[in-house]
Amino acid sequence: MAQSISRLKNYLALIRFDRPIGTYLLLWPTLWALWIAAEGVPPWHLLLIFSLGTFLMRSAGCVINDLADRKLDGAVARTQQRPLVTGAISTNEALAIFASLTLLAFVLVLFTNTMTIMLSFGGVALASCYPYMKRHTHLPQLVLGAAFSWGIPMAFAAVNEALPPFLWLIYTANLLWTVAYDTQYAMVDREDDLKIGIRSTAILFGDKDRHMVAVLQALTIVALLLVGQRFHLGLYFLTGVVVAAGLFVHQQRQIRSREPAACFKAFLHNNYVGMAIFAGIVLDYAF
Repeated sequence: MAQSISRLKNYLALIRFDRPIGTYLLLWPTLWALWIAAEGVPPWHLLLIFSLGTFLMRSAGCVINDLADRKLDGAVARTQQRPLVTGAISTNEALAIFASLTLLAFVLVLFTNTMTIMLSFGGVALASCYPYMKRHTHLPQLVLGAAFSWGIPMAFAAVNEALPPFLWLIYTANLLWTVAYDTQYAMVDREDDLKIGIRSTAILFGDKDRHMVAVLQALTIVALLLVGQRFHLGLYFLTGVVVAAGLFVHQQRQIRSREPAACFKAFLHNNYVGMAIFAGIVLDYAF
C-alpha cells in the first residue's frame, strides 16, 4: 500500500499536479477563444472537453519535457529532484504516461468535429517538439507560445467549424504574452542554463532582458486592444486589458533586480493577467 502511494506521488510530481500554473496559463487563452467564438457562454460540453483537454495536454507536455531534459535537469538546482532525475520513475514508465495522456486528450477531441480533430495533431506536434528547441535555438519560448496558443484556433473550430481571420489576433496576443512570461521563467535558471548549454530568450536578451519583456508585454496589450476592436468588445474588456497592463507594470518591478525567486513570482503572477482578460470578456458578453 505504502509503495503504491509513493508511486502515485511520483506520477503526480511528474505531471506537476501540485504546480497548476502551467494549466492555468494554457486554459485562460483557450477560454478567451471559446467565449469570443460563441459570443457568450459556449456549449457546456465544449467547456468540459477543453478544460479536461488542457489539463491532459499540459501534463503530457511536462512528461515529454522531463524526458527530453532528464540528463540535464540534475545540473539545475530547481529541477534536480524531478522523478526522472532521481530514478523514481523510469524512462519507459514516463513514455507510457505520455502516450496515455495524449490518447485520453485525443479521445476528448473525437467528441468535437473533423476540423478540430485535424487541428489537434498540430497541437501534439508543437507540444512534443518544444522541449528539444532549447538545444538548437535561443527562441524555444516562441515555440512554447505557438503551442500554448494552439487551443485558440481549436476553440473556434469546435464552436463554429470555421477559422475566421481575426482569431489570429488572439493567437498573436497570447504568443507575445507567452514569450514574455516564459522569459521571466527562464531568468530563474539562466546561470545554470549557461553552464549546461541550454538556450533561452533570457540568455539571448542578456542585460536587455527586462526591456525586452516590457516590449513584449506592451505588444501584448496592443494586440489585445486590436482583438477588442475587431470582435466589438466593450468597456468591460477594456477594463480587463487596463488591469492586465497594471499587472505587467507590477511584474517589471518584481524582476528589476533579476533575483531568481522574484522572477519566479513574476512568472506566477501572470495567472492574474489571464484571469483579468477572461473576466472582461465574460462580463462584456453577459451585459
